[in-house]
Amino acid sequence: MNIFEELRADHQKQRTLVKILAKTHGDSEGRQEIFEKLKHELQIHATAEERYFYVPLMKEELTQEKARHSIAEHHEMDELIEELEKTDMSSPHWVAVAKKLEEKVNHHLDEEEQEVFQLAGKALTEKEKEELAKSYRQSMAYRDR
Repeated sequence: MNIFEELRADHQKQRTLVKILAKTHGDSEGRQEIFEKLKHELQIHATAEERYFYVPLMKEELTQEKARHSIAEHHEMDELIEELEKTDMSSPHWVAVAKKLEEKVNHHLDEEEQEVFQLAGKALTEKEKEELAKSYRQSMAYRDR
């Protein structure tokens, strides 16, 4: 597998979790559980993705701007998660922020897959794509424990 395939697999998990979260109701055990899973998944993914995908892309002129933009979006998602943590889960505001998070996550993943991956495919060699995938996968396996 290459780095794109590894990232896409995790993106599917994130899309599913954020979709389920946006449909949950009230301050329920289910909402809390999905929120914690999503938060964990986004955090470990962003850390590994930045290290094993975006850092190498920052070194290439072709992909530097997109890599910086994507890292900035990771920080925007972190801020939304922090806001959710500080908000009562049963409030309408919590639902509004969860929907904003859903939009941001989907926008980020779509942009990454449709734009960043295309440029990265030109900037990275096949060997680099495979090596980055291996490092990313190992990092995710370690953090997922």
